[in-house]
Amino acid sequence: MYSSPLFLVSLLPLLALSAPQGGILPSLSDISTASPGPSTTIATVAASSVPTVNPTSSSSAIAPADTSIANNPAVIEQLVLAAKAVDRFDLIPLDTSFKFDFDNPPEDTKSEGKGGRTVRADRKSFPPLIGTGASMALGFLGPCGFNTPHTHPRSAEINLVIQGSLETEFTLENGARTVRNTLATHQMTVFPQGALHTEFNPNCDDAIFVAGFANEDPGVQQVAQSYFGLGQDVVEAATGNGFTFEGKDVAEFRSLIPDNVALGVESCLKKCGIN
Repeated sequence: MYSSPLFLVSLLPLLALSAPQGGILPSLSDISTASPGPSTTIATVAASSVPTVNPTSSSSAIAPADTSIANNPAVIEQLVLAAKAVDRFDLIPLDTSFKFDFDNPPEDTKSEGKGGRTVRADRKSFPPLIGTGASMALGFLGPCGFNTPHTHPRSAEINLVIQGSLETEFTLENGARTVRNTLATHQMTVFPQGALHTEFNPNCDDAIFVAGFANEDPGVQQVAQSYFGLGQDVVEAATGNGFTFEGKDVAEFRSLIPDNVALGVESCLKKCGIN
């Protein structure tokens, strides 16, 4: 079966590897008449050219995100003033500085209240975003969690639900209708730049959403907190003199406005047994 001259010639380099020092290779006639035996030598040579892989080996532990340049004015200034993109890139020597951990974020990145929290990665908290024109936030809304009405003055928002579901609303400007939607997991909506909008978790389980922005610093303004932060005479004039809410005047009402993310709506709180 293997007595073809071409086949026998092809074996010579392998046989040379296994020949003893000073030994002589067998002749082609010897090889052709020898009884076939185990191809140990050929298999050994072939195997020696294949690197050994340990199937049970695993990579080292994942390195944590580096936060040493987060919220650092000096570093941020250098990145902003860099002449070229490659110069900016070279100002960030650590690979792990290009990683942002929403579970363990840098300081001054969270907005937290009784209903949950939002965590933002913008040019201040995550300087590698400088020059990209993009930023992101994650919202963690507990049962009945309510991301209170707000705007982003410098960017539209793409909002994607990755866990649970959300009820969303937005209004573009005076004269525009209010757009309302319920988003299931892996569904998304868009809030136009500057539009007043809100997200609400109507369920008794947690919900998580991703918010993407086309600006490194999209900004945020909570409407109730900002509005009632205006002068009392301005608020009273806008709402009608003698304005009260549940018996509270403007000064008293300010202290009742909850931190974002808040709890609401009443029917959800009752359903989920939340006081």
